[in-house]
Parts: sequence; C-alpha cells; structure tokens
Amino acid sequence: MFSDSRLVHEHHSVIVTWLNRVIVFIICVGVGFAGSLFVQQLQSDPRKQVRQTLASQLENRNSQIDDLTTQVNDLRSQVDEQSKRISGSVKSDVLRRDELVNGTVAVAGEGITMSLADPIAASQSGTSSNRVGTTSSIRVVTDLDLQLLVSLMFQNGAEAISINGNRLGAQTSIRKAGGHILIGMSAVESPYSIEAIGNKNTLAQAMNEEHLPNLYASFKAAGIYPQVSKSNSITLKAAVTSEIQYAERNE
Repeated sequence: MFSDSRLVHEHHSVIVTWLNRVIVFIICVGVGFAGSLFVQQLQSDPRKQVRQTLASQLENRNSQIDDLTTQVNDLRSQVDEQSKRISGSVKSDVLRRDELVNGTVAVAGEGITMSLADPIAASQSGTSSNRVGTTSSIRVVTDLDLQLLVSLMFQNGAEAISINGNRLGAQTSIRKAGGHILIGMSAVESPYSIEAIGNKNTLAQAMNEEHLPNLYASFKAAGIYPQVSKSNSITLKAAVTSEIQYAERNE
C-alpha cells in the first residue's frame, strides 16, 4: 500500500503554486530587512548620538549667552541714558575707569592681533584618533599658552583683550575642560585670534619674535607659528559678567 501511494502524485493548481512562492519571497525579504537592521544597529556607535546631542545643547547655550549678553548691554545703555537725563552726567571718571578694567563695556581703539593655530599634523592626527579612540601626543596650543600670551600683553600696556571674539574681564577665566579651551563659558578652538587694544607699536614690538625668542622657538619646534599684525581700529564687545552678591567697595 505504501508503494502504491507513492505512485500517486498530488497535483496543485497554478494559483496555489504561485501563492506559495509569493509568501516565501515576502518572508525572505522580511528576514533580510530585519537582519540588515540588526547588523546596522550593532555597527553603529551609541555614543555618537550622545555627543551630537551634547554638542547641540552646547551650541544652544552659547547662543542663549550671546543673546543675554546683548540684552544686558542694551539695558546698561538705557540705564546710562536715564542717568544722564536725571543727573546731567552719565558716569564718573572712576566708574568709567573701573568698567574699562573690568571689561563691562564695549571699547574701540588701535592695537594688535595675534593669530596662532594648532599644527596641521595635530588636526589630522586628532581626526584619526577620534575614530580609533586614542589620544594624540602632538603638541597643540593649550590654555596655558593663551594665558601666557594674554599676561604678556597686559604687562606691556594692553587695555582690553579678547580671544576669538570673547572679551576678557575681571571674572573671565581661560581654562581647559573636556578637551576644549573655555574663555569664560564659551568654547573656542583653533585657529586662535587674540585682539588687544593699546599702543600698537609698543604691543607689536613686545610680542614679536625678537623680543620673545625662547617662546617663539618652542612654538616653532611644535609647528606653531604666531603672526602679529597692527591695526588702527579694533572694536571689542563687553565681557560676560556674573552678578556680585557679597563683595562691596570699601570706602
């Protein structure tokens, strides 16, 4: 009986045959698509999305800080105008001098601009090191370098200084945090532009290679080449300052 049953073949209609083929094809496509999504998810870096989110939040915060700084400067101008109407004079000489020193007002005048940047090899190595998760040992411009240059400018008569458009005030710090250099709360990156208002000839002479041979030699050994240029007119905006709550002037 078993042998006889094998002699009889079950005949399927054309519709059933093609329906089975379509179903099998759809299942194969679905399995392949799910497998590709799974492999793509395994190969993706979950930290990339986190970094992008943090970078976006930082940009938004910096934009908010810039907007608030503009509003503070506008309100300060309005206060000055109202004070002038009431008393006939805006500010005393002492107050003006204090504001210039503290960087709380926008200023303009002659001065110099010093430009310097990380070596090209450092930027290329930094890109590759970010991909493989290693760190580069190539010398780059650090927060200590910027602190030194700013101190030298102030020592030689600079009255107001900014780094990449960020004015330095009495409460402004230059520090490194999370692999970035922060001027106050604003992150800056190479190339760096240091603008200083003061006697342009005195500042240019004090910050050139002839006057600072050892410093320039150390920079050149690392592939860093500072450039100093004079300017007849430099405009620096006011620095971002926080509210002082406890310190008062001792009369």
